[in-house]
Amino acid sequence: MATEPIQKTAAATMSAGPINPPSKAQPSGLKRGFWTALIFYVVVGFFLLNLIAMVSTVVLDSVGQEWFSTWFPTGMVTFQWYKYALNDHDIVQLLLNTLIVAVGSTGLSIIVGFPAAYVLARKKFRLKSLVMGLYLLPMLVPPLAYGIPLATVLLRYLGGELPSVTLINVVPTLPFVILILVPFIEQVDVSLESASRMLGANRFQTFIRIILPLIVPGLLTAGVLAVVRVIAMFELTYLVASADAETLVVTLYGDAFASGMRPEQAINSMAVIYMLTTMFLLGVALIFVKPTQFVVRLKQ
Repeated sequence: MATEPIQKTAAATMSAGPINPPSKAQPSGLKRGFWTALIFYVVVGFFLLNLIAMVSTVVLDSVGQEWFSTWFPTGMVTFQWYKYALNDHDIVQLLLNTLIVAVGSTGLSIIVGFPAAYVLARKKFRLKSLVMGLYLLPMLVPPLAYGIPLATVLLRYLGGELPSVTLINVVPTLPFVILILVPFIEQVDVSLESASRMLGANRFQTFIRIILPLIVPGLLTAGVLAVVRVIAMFELTYLVASADAETLVVTLYGDAFASGMRPEQAINSMAVIYMLTTMFLLGVALIFVKPTQFVVRLKQ
């Protein structure tokens, strides 16, 4: 009968003993994710702790009278070292020189770099990778390798004034701008330009009304990052800048390593002024550029 196989199967199952439920295995992926996140936060926390400690040391030393064997500077908080730095340097002129060099180098880099970035993003041609590599070469080569002969040429024809300082800083800033602009241009759909031309617009009108408004976030992003980068550049500026064309970073280096004795607190006060200047310019730039524009992505 049909029930006999079923009875035999049930009897075999009962003779084999009770069926143990499957054991729950520990999710190995969860453990791996926990340890990865822990290591990440430990490394980031250690980096931030060291950064805060270094900045705090400089700030505390700039407002203290002396600091030798105690945790904090001894004596009352004083701003005499800032007065010393203001009397020793023309801070207004240094700030003006820094701003002129940063804005000038960034503006020239965007003017020259945008057409190059557009061609690299839109055109397909042989040796394109080689051309891109040549553009990015100043970012890979140490600045002194090309800075010394370039500084010699600029000093011979332009002297050590602000135009020389601005031009020599364009060399490493230009490939940086191109590297930022190429992905932004690639995200703009080519069909928008084709549709504009089909509707009767010429190339200039297409650029002004279609391309430029869509690339503005990329231009602003490249401008903000390039300004901060130029302010921090030291080697090339140091090679060509005369006494009247020095920037904040060159003056800070001179205070720390040039001949003559200066109090350490005065050097730290100049470092604080340099840091506040960079943060102020970055804050002003972020007023016009939202951080979300740094990662903007246009829908195709």
